[in-house]
Amino acid sequence: MTKRLEGKVAVVTGSGQGVGRGIALVLAREGAKVVTNNRKPGSTGAASFKKELDEQFSADERAKLLALKGDAESTANEIIREGGEAVPFYGDVSDYATAGKLIQTAVDAFGRVDILVNNAAGLGFGMLATTTEADWDYQTVPKLKGAFNCMSHGIPFMMKQKFGRILNVASDAWVGIAGLGAYSAANAGIIGLTKAAAKELWPFGITCNAFCPQAASRGHVNFRATLRELMKAQGITMEVDEAKMKEVEEAHGPAENMAPFVAYLATGEASFISGAVFSITANGRLSLYSDPEPACEINKNDDPWTVEELIKTVPENLLKDYVSIATRNEWA
Repeated sequence: MTKRLEGKVAVVTGSGQGVGRGIALVLAREGAKVVTNNRKPGSTGAASFKKELDEQFSADERAKLLALKGDAESTANEIIREGGEAVPFYGDVSDYATAGKLIQTAVDAFGRVDILVNNAAGLGFGMLATTTEADWDYQTVPKLKGAFNCMSHGIPFMMKQKFGRILNVASDAWVGIAGLGAYSAANAGIIGLTKAAAKELWPFGITCNAFCPQAASRGHVNFRATLRELMKAQGITMEVDEAKMKEVEEAHGPAENMAPFVAYLATGEASFISGAVFSITANGRLSLYSDPEPACEINKNDDPWTVEELIKTVPENLLKDYVSIATRNEWA
């Protein structure tokens, strides 16, 4: 490792296992001192989105879940065994005061906070017609409010030292995936928050970027199993594309293989990057999302549009090449 992050202090939420753990390990290997975090000790990695579906995991899926078990302390201990410095912190960052204690832990232990990786999330799956208020809160609050809470407490320290790297973990679901309405909404919110923060914080030497990771994680295993069982319950059958499945599994390799790009975004060399949204996989694919912008417009500068005018003009001009996303029958 190049130790590009020597002297820097990183806080990584949701780093007991999966993507967060991989990021924490790689940041430490690059020289950063790390505060690891998850909600509580003793994670087993064995629970699904829907508890009633736990028994439906295949033997292979159960083995993967158990291999991914861990918590903030186990990740911190792994960093220490490798010669790095780390401190674990247990607490739910969706609580504002708890997020403040997390940031203060970094300052108390290491004197500063330079890198904030907002990875904590509540995962779930379900059609909007059956999504409960509790489901919605579980999938949106930890990710979106949790990111805000940590940023709110961390930004003043970064502003004072004229340096900061905020890295918000989103998901490719931010573009909207059927069956993931709440989760899609939370991640779309993360993208908006990231772009707003990038514009506000640029004058203070602080960058803010988002990335959508694909790597081995509890969430990936759970999603596949849960989707399979829900489709089975509804009598939906799909022909398996073996080549596509192989590609997906390769993309979801060890999180440590994906994390070097996150470490790169935390370096001084990446100071020119802010407000960007990336998609990154554990098998080396890096993508940059384009910024949203109007694709077409029509104007009328005299009287307001009438419904009759719009019926004629919108299809012919504003939506000349438009195809509704609803007609594409896409689940991803």
